[in-house]
Amino acid sequence: MSNVFILADFSGDKATKTTAELATAAARIGAVTAVVLAGAGKGAALAATVNQGPIASVLILESDDFAQYGVAASADALANLIKEKSPAAVLIASDAYGKEVAARIAVLTESGIITDAVDVAADVTATQLVFGGSTTVHSKVSHGTPIITVRPNSVEADFSASSPAIESATANIGDAAKKSKVSSSQPPVKGGRPELNEANIVVSGGRGTNGDFAVVEKFADELGAAVGASRAATDAGWYPHSHQVGQTGKSVSPQLYVACGISGAIQHRAGMQTSKTIIVVNKDPEAPLFDIADFGVIGDLFSVLPQATQGIHAKKS
Repeated sequence: MSNVFILADFSGDKATKTTAELATAAARIGAVTAVVLAGAGKGAALAATVNQGPIASVLILESDDFAQYGVAASADALANLIKEKSPAAVLIASDAYGKEVAARIAVLTESGIITDAVDVAADVTATQLVFGGSTTVHSKVSHGTPIITVRPNSVEADFSASSPAIESATANIGDAAKKSKVSSSQPPVKGGRPELNEANIVVSGGRGTNGDFAVVEKFADELGAAVGASRAATDAGWYPHSHQVGQTGKSVSPQLYVACGISGAIQHRAGMQTSKTIIVVNKDPEAPLFDIADFGVIGDLFSVLPQATQGIHAKKS
């Protein structure tokens, strides 16, 4: 059976559900090995949390160079591992870090790369949504080891418990990967809401909020949802750019996406069109986002959302 690598994804000291999603997709191709990159002496603790999904084994690479030299060191270690083990494919989370690592690996191993896949088939055919989600593309890597980044929340994960074999390997990192050094870093400040990329429910606000996200946040909190924003809202300084959903922001694929006061420019649609269910709240009946909505409410979000929040709270009570 072919062996497939996934790069285990972590939030703090625990594997995320994205790791299980990657494993689920990779298992269609062959036996899954989750690769854990960790600082010296920290690999075992991280590997112990990689216990959901069809994962056959966990391979730990430990080195303090990962923290000192950043993405370059991570990519170099993975590229050397790929050259040694020759996996059938490598699947990585399609976020900013994952896409940079994947790109560097593809160059170092002289392999083809596919980014932002929303599905991967048993024959390593990747499915992508391009041109703002208006076109579906099926593609395969024709040279080297297929390097594929998979959009979080796009694959329905198998969360069954697993007990993978755990082993360690040497992290081979060359001098070429150490030409620039990380002088300082600071983890992102996290609140009590789910991470935008991984949330099952996302509530986003746009120009229609007029800068007041209070009702959006209250509605999101009642649903246990993450909060997103359109580019117009982030460019206006109404909400942090880290919460921007769209082609130049984050791509999300939650079970439920609620767009509040967002007209639905193609840039925004590109980042959320793969959501399983889309609800639109907008007082403009001609808003383009209604074209892809499963359910739409024509009305002022400052009137609609408080009523919806009260209704959900009453149901929960």
